[in-house]
Amino acid sequence: MENKKIIHIDMDAFYASIEQRDHPEYRGKPLAVGRAEKRGVVAAASYEARRYGVRSAMSSMKAKQLCPDLIFVSSGMEHYKSVSHQIHEIFREYTDIIEPLALDEAFLDVTENKKGITLAVDVAREIKREIKEKLGLIASAGVSYNKFLAKIASDYRKPDGLYTIHPERAADFIAKLPIEAFWGIGKVTARKMHSLGIHTGADLRKCSAAFLARNFGKNGALYHDFAHGIDPRIVFPERIRKSVGCESTFDNDLTNYIAVIIELYHVAVELIHRLETSGFKGHTLTLKIKFHDFSQKTHSASVVYELKTLKEILPLAKKLLRELELTQFRIRLIGLSVSNPFETTSIEGPLQLRFDFD
Repeated sequence: MENKKIIHIDMDAFYASIEQRDHPEYRGKPLAVGRAEKRGVVAAASYEARRYGVRSAMSSMKAKQLCPDLIFVSSGMEHYKSVSHQIHEIFREYTDIIEPLALDEAFLDVTENKKGITLAVDVAREIKREIKEKLGLIASAGVSYNKFLAKIASDYRKPDGLYTIHPERAADFIAKLPIEAFWGIGKVTARKMHSLGIHTGADLRKCSAAFLARNFGKNGALYHDFAHGIDPRIVFPERIRKSVGCESTFDNDLTNYIAVIIELYHVAVELIHRLETSGFKGHTLTLKIKFHDFSQKTHSASVVYELKTLKEILPLAKKLLRELELTQFRIRLIGLSVSNPFETTSIEGPLQLRFDFD
C-alpha cells in the first residue's frame, strides 16, 4: 500500500465560496448559506464568518449573536451540484479512479495518472491551479499513500493548503496528532480515550489491538491500524447509494401528537417522491425526531418487503413514533429515510470501514 499515491481534495468553504464568487458584494464579508429566520440553520459559513465562531449546523439565531453583521443567502443546491460536476471534470483529466465523499470532497488514486506526472504532489498542485483558474474557487489537497493520511493532510494547512505525508514520515506525523484529529473519532470516543490516558497518536500506538477491541469494539482494530499508518481501503470509484431520506424543520415547535402525525404524513410523501426519483429500493425505515433543545432520537425497523409506497411507509413510521414513547412534544424536526437495499446486501465490494462518529 505504501506504493499508492492518493490525493484527497477538499473545497474550502464550498457553498459560501460559490456565493462570494458569484456575488462580488459578498467578498471579504462574513456570509452564511441558510435561512436567517428563527428556525433556520447554517448550512455553510465563509472563512470570514468562521472567525466569529460561526459553523455549519449551528442555529441561525446563535450565528447572528456571534456575528451581528452576518449575511445570509439561500441555498442554491442545484447550482452547487453543477459546480461540483465541473470540478469532477477537472479530476477526470488526471484519473478515472475518483471516489466522491460529498459535493465538495473526493479521493483520487493517481498512482498511474493520465498525464504521466511522476509526483502525486505535482498532480495535486495542477488540480488546485485548474480549479482556481477555471472556476475561481480554492481547494485544499492532501497527498499520501492511503486514504486516512491523505484526508488528514488536506485539513492540515487549510485554507488553500497542500500537504504531503510521505511513508517515511508517517509514523512521526501520526505520533504527534491529537486523538481528535483522527478520522472517525468523534467527541464521545475522544472523551473515552482521554479517560484511558490516550491523547495523541503516540499514546494510541502504545495500546494493543486486544485492549482497543475490549474498549471500542470492532472499531478498536481500525484505531490500531490508523495509529500504525495502516489503511487498506482502496479508492473506489463506484459508490453505491445506501439510503434516501428527507426531513422537515418547522417554523414553530410541534406541541401535540396530532400535529406530529400530520407532519409525519407530509415527510413520508416527500420521501416517496425521492425514492421514485432516485430508483432506490430498501427495506429499513428510520425515523428521526429532533426536539426544541436540539437533542434527538432515532428509531429504525427492517421489513421483508421493499419500502416504496405510502401504504408501506406511513404505518411503519407511525409504529416507530409510538415505540419512541415520547414524553414531550416540542419537536422542531422530523426526518424519515429508507436504507438497506436488497441488491447490495450480499454483494462483495471493496473493504468498507464503519465508524461511530458520536
